[in-house]
Amino acid sequence: MLHRCRLIPAVLLAALLPITAAAQSAAAPAQAPAQPAPERNDPDILVDPMQPDFTLAALPTTLRLPKGKWAFRVTHRFTRPLDDGNFGDLVSDAFGLDGGAQVGLEVRFGLFSGTQLGVHRTSDRSTQLFVQQSILKQRDGGLLGLDAIATVEGYDNLTDHHESALGFVLSRNLGRRAALYAEPLFVVNANPFAAGDNNTLMLGLGTRLRIRPSTYLVAEYTPRLTGYDPNDSQISFALEGRAGGHLFQLNVSNGFGTTLGQLAAGGISNDDWFLGFNLSRKFF
Repeated sequence: MLHRCRLIPAVLLAALLPITAAAQSAAAPAQAPAQPAPERNDPDILVDPMQPDFTLAALPTTLRLPKGKWAFRVTHRFTRPLDDGNFGDLVSDAFGLDGGAQVGLEVRFGLFSGTQLGVHRTSDRSTQLFVQQSILKQRDGGLLGLDAIATVEGYDNLTDHHESALGFVLSRNLGRRAALYAEPLFVVNANPFAAGDNNTLMLGLGTRLRIRPSTYLVAEYTPRLTGYDPNDSQISFALEGRAGGHLFQLNVSNGFGTTLGQLAAGGISNDDWFLGFNLSRKFF
């Protein structure tokens, strides 16, 4: 009889537990399904495998920067010509790494959807301010990507010899293997001297070939069509690799130009080639 008395509370407790749990579950408000973060719905956040960076070697691309996001880039051009001296001299100078260099620092910001602006400063104290507006996106089913770009540039931290550039950046992805670029660009006051033509009309031409999922070959050429055109037009070739938001590019160019004003001034010479690299980072 004593054992039966002890069992009755235990049985009642076991019977009441499911009922209590069900009541609490019914009383609790239903939780709304988790909503995706707004930025996940922004197509500009997605990786574009054919446009891993905002530039080729020096020319801009049509890659869009998401609204409110940042990107940073370092450009580095060693000033020792690769063909200076014999091969032993080149090796002893670590292929130009022991010499001086022109370094550029760039930061850009997505002001609006399709609108990005930024500043690029090189170690010779030339500074370029730029704004770029997306007009057409090939991702939307169009035949071409199209951006408009405008820059203001000046020597000695924008205090001397001001010049500006206006132009368009046209791109065309050929499947998932190649991207082609054509960029008509007009540079006002490109000539820093009193004599001769003052402005430059040039055409940037470039391509990026995807040889592996995250490895690319890059080539660009910027001939001056009319106006001020000293030296030889700048040419660059590069090998680059993407890892997440980072991209590293090893390049060889016949000049040091990384701004539109510097491209208007041309390369050094087609007889002299210089080792360099770009390092970029997207913060999204």
